[in-house]
Amino acid sequence: GKKLGYTFNNRNLHNVSLGQGQEVVAEQALDLAAKEGHWVILQNIHLVAKWLSSLEKKLEQHAEGSHQDFRVFISAEPAPSPDSHIIPQGILENSIKITNEAPTGMHANLHKALDNFNQDALEMCTRENEFKSILFALCYFHAVVAERRKFGPQGWNRPYPFNTGDLTISVNVLYNYLEASSKVPYDDLRYLFGEIMYGGHITDEWDRRLCKTYLEEFIKPEMLEGELLLAPGFPLPGNMDYNGYHQYIDNALPPESPYLYGLHPNAEIGFLTQTSEKLFRIMLEMQPRDTSVGEGGVVTREEKVKALLEEMLEKLMDEFNIAELMARVEERTPYVVVAFQECERMNVLTSEIKRSLKELDLGLKGELTMTSDMENLQNALFLDMVPESWIKRAYPSTASLGTWFADLLARIKELEAWTGDFSLPSVVWLAGFFNPQSFLTAIMQSTARKNEWPLDKMTLQCDVTKKNREDFASPPREGAYVHGLFMEGARWDAQTGIITDARLKELTPAMPVIFIKAIPADKQDTRSVYPCPVYKTRQRGPTYVWTFNLKTRENPSKWVLAGVALLLQI
Repeated sequence: GKKLGYTFNNRNLHNVSLGQGQEVVAEQALDLAAKEGHWVILQNIHLVAKWLSSLEKKLEQHAEGSHQDFRVFISAEPAPSPDSHIIPQGILENSIKITNEAPTGMHANLHKALDNFNQDALEMCTRENEFKSILFALCYFHAVVAERRKFGPQGWNRPYPFNTGDLTISVNVLYNYLEASSKVPYDDLRYLFGEIMYGGHITDEWDRRLCKTYLEEFIKPEMLEGELLLAPGFPLPGNMDYNGYHQYIDNALPPESPYLYGLHPNAEIGFLTQTSEKLFRIMLEMQPRDTSVGEGGVVTREEKVKALLEEMLEKLMDEFNIAELMARVEERTPYVVVAFQECERMNVLTSEIKRSLKELDLGLKGELTMTSDMENLQNALFLDMVPESWIKRAYPSTASLGTWFADLLARIKELEAWTGDFSLPSVVWLAGFFNPQSFLTAIMQSTARKNEWPLDKMTLQCDVTKKNREDFASPPREGAYVHGLFMEGARWDAQTGIITDARLKELTPAMPVIFIKAIPADKQDTRSVYPCPVYKTRQRGPTYVWTFNLKTRENPSKWVLAGVALLLQI
């Protein structure tokens, strides 16, 4: 066994951990075990994707004629998405499959995190009190970051494969640091946990801020003074034995709720609503596609699609004449340049919509052969979904086709009003842009030119007014008034001018008009503000637009944990 490089004991067990060129060792172990009736354990086969076809052939080869006691056990990490499955179908079909389902809810996750240790582990450090307190806080942190994924983009912008290895290695680092230091190095520990152990998975800067904020709240000097709350109604326990900690979780942890994660209860409503909508969408896609019964009898699928495409073609306006618009402009200000860019992108989108709809119309009439693209378009129209070819040329959106098309017509109308005389609208609909960043940058460019300030030394200041769109008759002398933003995770209190807790069941309350102006970066007031990310849609992540500093009386960390953001579309 030692010559082949794998573990071999009296139970005739060959244990091979794959990766780092262990494939040959695994094949030798399988050949020997099949002949002698031994058992083989192949760990981490997800690390050797290219070798899996060879493994499949090897198992087929030994399926007949091998010793009757020969057994193979295979383990692999779960794939992050259905598209990432790499284990060959032949192996799956011929195996008895056992899955280790991740626990759900904070109660199960916290017990599972603590299960990685035992009484001996709790007693191994000479600074027992500090070690136990930080270890339990780490277990709670691990449970929170793992289970927070269920809240979708409001939980994490992107899903991350946090695993028990992150927790156990963090505890090993904790032990080494406490043994080597006379004082608890809180800053060093938070950095190692948040930037390396767990932070090594994180690719989004806002998610990195969230991870860092959790650690700042959970691991700090107050934890040793009995004053730290891990969640409302759940204080960090004192010095206990291993079973005592498990008992404490059973007795003291409040019932499952978003509060345990620092989130507002609305986060759960939003998550469950989106899950339900997804379920109904799948059910809709599964229904028979031949007919749809209406009040006037039976309406065929083709008739419904034809009526819809005719209505769309009738409502779509002519494309913007860019050459004519340019001829009417005396000075190409930053705002005018943005208007031209938006008109050009709108032309690309509307021309594709018209082309594809006219092509489908000819196909339905029998004048053109139906292609796969035309069939996909027909299916999308029937299911009230935005067609793929339109999405590629459009702006991010989560709306159904009917809502999306109404929104498109509103955007065109807004552009027509702006390009009428190219004077800045009194209040700008920020969500109406393909590229909102270009308009916000134009605000800085205009101010920089006017005051002869360096553009790279400027930033945007956001003052939330107490007024709505209808209350403004003209634009400001500098900057712009913008509307059409919504807050998720909290709400804006117009009377006091600060962020405050959301009302139950008000998931995305509208913001008042915001006055945005450019100022020198060194004049920016960063006291008592929450740097709030602005996203185009509730999908967050790649739809990030800008950061608006919003006033708050409470610690900004509260809003970080609550996943508070501004959205341009809901």
